Order: sequence, then C-alpha cells, then structure tokens
Amino acid sequence: MTYIRETIVTTVDNQGAVHIAPLGIIQQDDKWIIAPFRPSKTLENLVAVPYAIANYTDDMLVFAGCLTGRKDWPTVAVKGWKVPRLQSALSHSVLKVVSVNDDGLRPQHLCEIVSEETHAPFTGLNRAKAAILELAILVSRLHMLPADKIEAEIKYLSIAMEKTAGPDEQQAWSWLMQRVKDHHDARDAKGKDAIHHEHHHG
Repeated sequence: MTYIRETIVTTVDNQGAVHIAPLGIIQQDDKWIIAPFRPSKTLENLVAVPYAIANYTDDMLVFAGCLTGRKDWPTVAVKGWKVPRLQSALSHSVLKVVSVNDDGLRPQHLCEIVSEETHAPFTGLNRAKAAILELAILVSRLHMLPADKIEAEIKYLSIAMEKTAGPDEQQAWSWLMQRVKDHHDARDAKGKDAIHHEHHHG
C-alpha cells in the first residue's frame, strides 16, 4: 500500500509565474514523490525550477476550482524560496527534487523536505470536505468511468454534503457537479449524434 496525501502543489517557471495544481504526493520513507502526468505545467515547472511546495489545506474551493478552470488562488511568498505557498494553507512543506525516475507517462520526482511551517490550526475533519475531495477525484476521471458508476458514487457522497456542508463546501460541490453535468450532456449529444448518423446511413 502507498500512503498518499492530497495536497495543492505550487511550482514556478523560470519567469516566476506560479502554477497551482491538486496532486496526491506519495510517501517514500522520509521523502515524498510528486508524479505529474506528461504533459502538464507542473512537470514543465519542475524541470525548470526543481522545487515545489506541498500545501496542506482544507479549503475545498481550491481543489474544486483547480478542476473547473478556476486556477487563480492567492499565494504568499515564502522567505528564501522562489516558490510561493497557498494563502489558505494550514501548513506547507518545501520540497526539493533530488532525483527523477522517468517512466514516460508520469515521471516520479523524489523530493526531500527542506523546510516546513504551520500557519493556522487544523480544526478537525468534516465529511462534506472529504466528499468534495472524492468528487474532485471522480471529476478528474470522468472520461474513464461508466455513467452508472459516477451516478452511484455521487448519490453516496451527496449524503455527507446534505448533512455536514457549509456555504464554501456547497459552492465547491456545485462547481464540480456542473462539470459532471457538462460531461453527461456532451456524452448524450455524442450518443444522439451516433444514433442519428446510424439512422440515416444504416
């Protein structure tokens, strides 16, 4: 089993432009592996500037936002480092890439922690936040999953939302659900198109 922490990873390019991405970082002994897909901006940035910050946040708007085209979140400079942290991070780790194992699709960047800092208290687990995390992961895999699987998962996750969500969680959930709806609509349109095509050319 691999232990994975769901984080928001910040990286920069040579010009210092920040990129924010939700990524699960993988524990390996006292180090962490960042394995971004190729192609991706995170991967490009790590090649240019081999440092990243793993931001530990319970702000689900950032997770949901990054998956729905809302990628501009406030960051704060971290003294002594080129890469900034997320403003809403409860804590962060500065990660330095020490080696890369390039398997083609997802090059594994082994990172050591060079510094860590805490900014705000962690105030406990919340089921709605956890449900949004699961929905975010579902949204990132929509193209791979059958419609009934997606529907069943959402039905289950929405129970926690209904019982335990605050306004931010409701907003994050609605952004992600819009993506699910768009995906279903596009797939339905494609299906109708195929049926229409078949009917005329059958």
